[in-house]
Order: sequence, then C-alpha cells, then structure tokens
Amino acid sequence: MPLYEHVFLARQDISQQQVEAMVQTFRTLLEEKGGKVGKTEYWGLKSLAYRIKKNRKAHYALINIDAPHEAVTELERQERLSTDVIRFLTLRVDAHDDTPSPMMRRADRDDRDGRGDRGDRDRDRDRGDRGDRRGGRRDRDRDFAPREPREAVEVDIVDPVEAVEDAEDA
Repeated sequence: MPLYEHVFLARQDISQQQVEAMVQTFRTLLEEKGGKVGKTEYWGLKSLAYRIKKNRKAHYALINIDAPHEAVTELERQERLSTDVIRFLTLRVDAHDDTPSPMMRRADRDDRDGRGDRGDRDRDRDRGDRGDRRGGRRDRDRDFAPREPREAVEVDIVDPVEAVEDAEDA
C-alpha cells in the first residue's frame, strides 16, 4: 500500500484533547477502510503566517498513513466537512521516518537548559551609555551652529514655448 504523511491544522478555539480525539477518529476511519496509522504527533498551537478563515493560530498534527488511496480520499472528504479543520495536506512518501519530525526536534531543542533565557547574558548589568543613536559620532557644535549664508546663483528662466519656436525657426 502507498505511504502518506498527512498534516492538518485545527481551529485555535478547540482544546488539545479535542485535537487528539480528532486524530483518533481519523485513525479509526482509516483502519475501517483497510489502512494502518503509524506515528502520530501533536505539534501544538502555533501562529500562522497569515490569517486562515479568521484564525491567527492553529493546532498542528501529523499522521503517518499506510492506506489505499480510497481511504485517504475519504479522510480528506471528512476533513473538508469538519468545521474544526481549517487546512490539511497529504503527501505521498517513499518511506516513513520513525524518528521525531523536525517540528518535534525543534521543540526538544527549545527545552534544553540555558537556551531559553540566554544564561550567558547578564540582564541586570548596566549597558552603559550607548552614545548617539542617529548614526556615527557627530560634532554637536557643528550640527547646532548657525549656518553661513550661501552665495547667490543667477539662473536664466526659459519659457518652453519660446524654446520650441526658436528651435523651429533655426
């Protein structure tokens, strides 16, 4: 049977338990249609890059599927009918990866000690005078001194109509 990776996004209004119940419902649907579900991962409530159906956040979930095409089609049909699912994506893959997905590895990395609060930096330390923030060092006396008047420049104003007439005469 073909292998699929299926990710769906659920509305931000529902709880984590409701998302896990949805995953269980999808699992039973696939098993009834002759498929098997491998690894399932709940990635958490994350911000979306842009609003989808008036939602700024969504619950992300991954399901590894080993099922016939008809079962996956039925799963997608059920998700289209569900008001709790705002997006889904199913990809056919050659093999399932049994290791945690990159999203889960990133969560593990964030949980490491000393990384969250940047322990190597002393937040209570006085940062000192940061100087003039408008750019490089400036000479304040020059910036605020009265300016010297400039030389007057004489400018000839030319009428464009006359210039065209003169060009035609020549």
